[in-house]
Amino acid sequence: MSRMTVNDRPVAFEMDPQTPLLWALRDAANLTGTKYGCGVGDCGACTVLVDGSPLRSCLITIAECEGRFVKTIEGLSDDRSHPVQQALVAEQAIQCGFCTPGIVINAAALLARNPDPDEAEIKQAIPNLCRCGVYPRLVRAVQRAGRVMRREETISAAPAPGITAEDAARAVPALAPEPAASAGTTGTATDIPEE
Repeated sequence: MSRMTVNDRPVAFEMDPQTPLLWALRDAANLTGTKYGCGVGDCGACTVLVDGSPLRSCLITIAECEGRFVKTIEGLSDDRSHPVQQALVAEQAIQCGFCTPGIVINAAALLARNPDPDEAEIKQAIPNLCRCGVYPRLVRAVQRAGRVMRREETISAAPAPGITAEDAARAVPALAPEPAASAGTTGTATDIPEE
């Protein structure tokens, strides 16, 4: 059994200790915001924070996370109010959304270290692959989130000009069902009661 703190909750995974953290989070803890992209650490879709550092969850096992603190996209903000999330929407830097959770995690980690990064620092800290090509808007969004975090700017929750709230709601595609669990990754996650 591998024990760690996930999104500020103590959790025990009853799975093979060599199970990648990605599959423990998705299949046992039902935290499906962390995405499977390539499985070899290249795309960044599975990025989570482990002890405050962004790591590819497909490359780290639950045994390696024993006793550590893990934060997924769900734990970053349960209401999408994190400045990075707000800035990505405001700058229209989200297309299909598949890579977005990993990008948000990397951007949040960067801004926690440096709330005023330049373009080169942003590109270095967020090497995630985005097939939709949001990179120029992504840089603007991270810089804008930094300004919000420095209290130099606020972001309105209103939809983009000319778009009604109803139009925005209809534009969000229905989610396809999640694929079946990967072979060999069955297990459970159990909340550990606080003492």
